[in-house]
Amino acid sequence: MRAWRWLGIGGTTAGLLALLAWAFAPRPVAVETARVGVGHLETAIEEDGKTRLRDPYLVSAPLAGLVGRIALREGDPVAAGTVVATLRPTFAPLLDQRSQREQSARLGAAQAQVRAATAALERAQVALRSAQHDARRSTELAQAGFIAPSRLENDQLAALAAQKDFDSASAQRQIALHEVEQARAALDASANQASPNAANFAVRAPIDGRVLRVAQTSEAVVALGAPLLELGDPHRLEVVAELLTADALQSRPGSPVRIDRWGGPVLQGRVRLIEPAAFTKISALGVEEQRVRVLIDLLDAPGKADALGVGYRVNVRIITLRVDQVRKVPVSALFPLPGSTAGDGGAMAVYVVRDRRARLTPVRLGARNDLEAWIQDGLAEGEQVVVYPSAEVRDGARVSVRSTGHPL
Repeated sequence: MRAWRWLGIGGTTAGLLALLAWAFAPRPVAVETARVGVGHLETAIEEDGKTRLRDPYLVSAPLAGLVGRIALREGDPVAAGTVVATLRPTFAPLLDQRSQREQSARLGAAQAQVRAATAALERAQVALRSAQHDARRSTELAQAGFIAPSRLENDQLAALAAQKDFDSASAQRQIALHEVEQARAALDASANQASPNAANFAVRAPIDGRVLRVAQTSEAVVALGAPLLELGDPHRLEVVAELLTADALQSRPGSPVRIDRWGGPVLQGRVRLIEPAAFTKISALGVEEQRVRVLIDLLDAPGKADALGVGYRVNVRIITLRVDQVRKVPVSALFPLPGSTAGDGGAMAVYVVRDRRARLTPVRLGARNDLEAWIQDGLAEGEQVVVYPSAEVRDGARVSVRSTGHPL
C-alpha cells in the first residue's frame, strides 16, 4: 500500500510540474502575414489642382465712352468678329447757372468780335480799292511821262500792302466766327444732349468661344481700357497644380498624369511645363512653403470632359515611376534595420516566416509608394512576411499565422 501511495504522490507531482512548465512556457506570437508578389508598381505625386483656360481673352474698351447694355450672358457662344459691345460719345457735363452765364457772356463777346472784325474787313476793303485806284492812275500817268518811276513804284507797293491788310482782316473775321461757334457749342451742350448723328464704335469678339464673364452688364460711361467681358474656348482647358519644390523636382515635362475626384470619369493628362520661378505660400497650419506651378494638358477627347468647367477643383496624380514584373511587399511589413545608421542609406528589413519562426531579413528597396514597396534583393516570390510586426516579434521568435494576405 505504501508503495502505491508513493507512486501516486510522484505522479501527481510530475503532473503539477508539467502543468507549471506548460503555463510558463513562451507562447507563439500571433501575426498577420502577406505573400511576396510580382507585378506592376508605380510611384506618384498627388496634389490638388484647378482647371483654367489655356488662352483666355479679356475684351476691354478701346476708348473712353458710353457703352451700351451688353445683352450677352455667361455661357453664350460667340463667333470671331461678332459685335459684343457698342461705344458712343459721352454726354457733355451739366452746367450750373454761373457756368451758363459765363458761357453766354463768352458767346456775346465772340459775337462782338465778329462785328468788330467785319468792320475792320470793310475798312480794309475801302483802303484796298483806294490803293488800287491810285496804282492804276499812276500807271497811266507814268506811261504819258508825267510822273517819275519812283512814284509809280510807291503806289504799286501801297496797293500790295492794302491787299495784305484785307486778307488779314478777312482771316480775323473767320477766327471770330469760329470762336462764336465754339461758344455756342459749349452753351448748347449744357442741355446734356448727345448728337443723334454720332457714330457708334463696335467692339468685336477676337475669337470663337463662349462668354465666361460679363464685367459691365448695364449701360455706363467707361474709361479707356476698362474690362467689358471675358471670352474663351472651354474645350481648351489646362490644369494648374501648385507642388512643393521638392516634389516638382521629381516630375518632368511629359510625365503622365491621372486626373480624378472632380465628379466625373478619370481623365488622362501630361505635364507640359514646370514654371521656372517658385513662390512662398502659407499652409493651413501657418507654415511657409516654397511651391511652384505645374501646368498639365488634358489628353482625353473633348466629349469626355465636357462637364469640366473653368476653375474646377481636381485631384492630380503625376506618375514619377512605372515598373513591371517586380517583387512587391506591403509597406506595413517594412521597418528600419536594427543597428543601421544614416550612413547605411536607411537600410530596411522585414520578418520572414520560416519553419513557424520569424527571421529578420534585410532587404534592398527599389522604390515605394503609399501601399507597396519594390524589393530588389532579399526576398523571393511567394515568401510570407509579417505585416504590422508588434514589439513581441523578434528574430527567431515562434509565431502563429493568424491570417495570410494575397500577393500584391
